[in-house]
Amino acid sequence: MQERAYRLLRAMIEDGRIGPGERLQEAQVAKAFGISRSPARHALRTLCVEALVEEHDGKGYVVAGRGAGVADGSLASLEPVKIQSTPQWERIYKEVEQELFIRILFGAVRINEKQLALHFDVSRTVTRDLLARMHGMGLIEKDDAGHWLSRRITPDHIRDLYEMRRLLEPKALQKSLPHLPVPMLRHARDRVAQALECATPDSAAFDRIERDLHIDILSCCPNTEILRALERTHMVFGPTRYLFHPFLGVPVEMIDGALKEHMQILDRTLRDDVAGAAQALHDHLEVADDRWLRRFEIIASTTQLQFPAYLSPAGG
Repeated sequence: MQERAYRLLRAMIEDGRIGPGERLQEAQVAKAFGISRSPARHALRTLCVEALVEEHDGKGYVVAGRGAGVADGSLASLEPVKIQSTPQWERIYKEVEQELFIRILFGAVRINEKQLALHFDVSRTVTRDLLARMHGMGLIEKDDAGHWLSRRITPDHIRDLYEMRRLLEPKALQKSLPHLPVPMLRHARDRVAQALECATPDSAAFDRIERDLHIDILSCCPNTEILRALERTHMVFGPTRYLFHPFLGVPVEMIDGALKEHMQILDRTLRDDVAGAAQALHDHLEVADDRWLRRFEIIASTTQLQFPAYLSPAGG
């Protein structure tokens, strides 16, 4: 998103649609391109590094060239160009999720919906959609006063979630097998094989592999009550999107072990070894919580981080 916003602005400057001396602002770019302010800010700063624009007294950026630097430079007229059709809440979800996951390892966090909207320069409708998604994932809840709260993740909480997964996921896999399309299983296995061949695992690829087995394959289970219960455990997948984050990551050798366990489960599933696949999944989940809990060891000697404006410590 940052790269596409930058390239679009650069093209507009180079072909004269935005002229020398005209002014660009973060909020203006974000609105015209249908993106949040973060990628708009990144695009403008990149153009500044390349000397295509210059900072203008805290009032945005002025396009370099003849007439640049004029104090009363007029605001550029940006044609609306929606550079993607993804819902706005999806565009900011990962950033908010990462900020939350980092901080709830230290303590409970309160989310200010108004500040969240201001921070990303989006409407309250967008923030409500985002918060509703997080609520559905079990990541946040409302306190007695009606405020959004993300409770502290403790080792006991993680152990409880993994115990629930060990009880339900093997049974869901057994029930899914008669309904699983073979191509789905083969594609999932291929992705694991590709990841094992890479010297350095990719966060997005690992996240996809986790979803293949624990969400997509299990979604074929006809018992919707089991699936509904398992939805409350899906928040544990969040940190797999940030494998190399200093707080949320896990050692590479642990990732390699998890991939090999996934391969074993999928191989047994493809052989129609129902009992063997269910047992392999149970064994995988028995050690998976230890991988998750390593995050608590990583942050044990870490000082508190600063909070973005939309988050604040809640205590507890």
